Amino acid sequence: MKIANCKLEQITNCIPDMDLLFETATEEDATEIAEIRNNAANKLSEKFGKGPWSGGCTEKGVLYGIRMSRMIVARENGKIAGTLSLHTKKPWAIDPAYFTKVRKPLYLTSMFVAVERQGEGIGRRLLEEAVEIARAWPADAIRLDAYDAEAGAGDFYAKCGFREVGRVKYKEVQLRYDEMIVMREE
Repeated sequence: MKIANCKLEQITNCIPDMDLLFETATEEDATEIAEIRNNAANKLSEKFGKGPWSGGCTEKGVLYGIRMSRMIVARENGKIAGTLSLHTKKPWAIDPAYFTKVRKPLYLTSMFVAVERQGEGIGRRLLEEAVEIARAWPADAIRLDAYDAEAGAGDFYAKCGFREVGRVKYKEVQLRYDEMIVMREE
């Protein structure tokens, strides 16, 4: 696998006993995904105080996301352990001027790991799956924004091989932009 801006071992550090199955989310997953998102937002609010990460999520909102993106779930023993979404349409808070110019970027949004499973490597595995999906799409890069605050996941993305490309304030919210250039094997 060729991945620019990243050491391969950074994104393939898997826990051998973990048996995750990655699938595209279905409408039947919406309630469980909303619960995971809300629990994660509540945990961040308890730990870091109220902020833009404190917003709630509804099943209806998840269903919209399933229709508008490629929403991936990581499942273990039939239970969703984490989720993320990949889009071809640029999210509202992303300014492309900060990113490497590529023909086909994908945008990663709404990444969450079940609170009781955080710190087990599931987020890292979800990102590894996102890279594989991007290569097959085919896409040239994965772009994302994260809260530029202690509650944000920017440092996690950096540990997983993403490169910070800028910091901005959008509608009073401090954001950090990160990207990973993804090249297909020849």
